[in-house]
Amino acid sequence: MIDHPLIRHKLSYIRDKNTSHKDFRQLLDEISTLMAFEVTRGLPTEKVTVQTPLEKTVAERISGKKLAVVAILRAGLGMVDGVLKLAPLAKVGHIGLYRDPKSLQAVQYYEKLPDDIGNRFVILADPMLATGHSAVKAVNILKEYGVKKLVLMSLIAAPEGVKEMHKHHPDVKIYLAALDKKLNSHSYILPGLGDAGDRLFGTR
Repeated sequence: MIDHPLIRHKLSYIRDKNTSHKDFRQLLDEISTLMAFEVTRGLPTEKVTVQTPLEKTVAERISGKKLAVVAILRAGLGMVDGVLKLAPLAKVGHIGLYRDPKSLQAVQYYEKLPDDIGNRFVILADPMLATGHSAVKAVNILKEYGVKKLVLMSLIAAPEGVKEMHKHHPDVKIYLAALDKKLNSHSYILPGLGDAGDRLFGTR
């Protein structure tokens, strides 16, 4: 859990059904930046020598292959720019999944990832962790590409989704802004914020 007063403040507005699509997009972007700051806290660094205007000094830079952020389509797109504000050289991948309305299982329809994704620290981005099926499927795909270092960054989760992720991928750390109480009969998070994709893109 990333517990920060700015995140809690912005989360109150993003949950509000009266928040416009424009403001929803901006809030999701802002919260993603705040969360990415914590997600990247453990990145390895190496010492380098730099010349300041006055003298040489030892400083630190991120070592090895850098970041990649992978968005689960559609709603994950709203989190990408927030990460890129902190790490503008990060590569971006996309995994398209939709939830089958009958089985509630994740069905893949699209995939485009950087060639060197297996050597990068991957932030998998999806605002909602509901049943957990989409996140599990996306992690399965990333691991097939050889990804070994990855985390899941979600705005809001239900306990059921967290349990599902821990069951299938106990090695993947989950970063959340809020853990809500449960799923309803249609597998929406309660209290949640509704359908993040629809609110992000104004499709409903």
